[in-house]
Amino acid sequence: MAVLAVQHIRRVRGGAQGQLMLGADGHVYVVKFQNNPQHMRVLANELLASRLAAAAGLTAPEAELVDVSSWLVENTPELEIDLGKTRVRCQPGLQFGSRFVGGLMPGQVVDYLPEEQLAEVRNLGEFAGIMALDKWTGNANGRQAVFTRKQRERRYRAVFIDYGYCFHAGEWKFEDIPLRGVYYRNDVYQGIAGWESFEPWLTRLETMAAETVWAAANEVPPEWYGGDLTEMEALVEKLLARRNKIRGLIEDFRVSDRKPFPKWGGGERKIEEDGWKETRWGTSIVGRVN
Repeated sequence: MAVLAVQHIRRVRGGAQGQLMLGADGHVYVVKFQNNPQHMRVLANELLASRLAAAAGLTAPEAELVDVSSWLVENTPELEIDLGKTRVRCQPGLQFGSRFVGGLMPGQVVDYLPEEQLAEVRNLGEFAGIMALDKWTGNANGRQAVFTRKQRERRYRAVFIDYGYCFHAGEWKFEDIPLRGVYYRNDVYQGIAGWESFEPWLTRLETMAAETVWAAANEVPPEWYGGDLTEMEALVEKLLARRNKIRGLIEDFRVSDRKPFPKWGGGERKIEEDGWKETRWGTSIVGRVN
């Protein structure tokens, strides 16, 4: 059942122009509307990928359907979408809601940490797991995260937010580019020393039951993707077929010029070609013998 939105709080940053709203359940949600400037399917992506993240045991906000009534839209001037040359009212009905990390407690949630504090994040190793998810789902954006802690706690915990550009936003296709779907700071990958650093999340994704993926897809309201069930079915089939590609996609990032995993064998790979043995790092040849 959908959570009924009862009060608007404020607009939040981001291309989808989400709104912070209070639900009848007492929780605060970042609500993305069907007529957001990015694409209606962004809502479908958010719900589907959030459910997959939760199934893999990754730290993501609670995701819910949020019902925004016509009355609330009509009586809240702030509920509008800026399209540049014009503004339109937010569309009432079922929207996507992501539980607002930390609630409304000021100072307990940040989107940047200095290097020293970042190294002490409680679940820093989980950045490897969320990378596996982002590679699987073809996230065409950079990975976003916020950091939260409770009062009197010193160390932060990472929460992975914003899945709207999984499946390439509204296009529902997969363009596998090594530097997409990764966090912008290499600091979070410093501890990765091999495939064991991606566990248990990688194996959970690779072996995720088809029934789990289909169940998540079935939760998505058809109006969020134009009601074409064949397109949703095609997306799920492609996603299931990609489970055995995740390691290769991570490997492509590992050997990229960004060199993200300094503890993992230097990022080198050996290639034999035409009688020559080459040592490469990404596309660069760093050694060649006959």
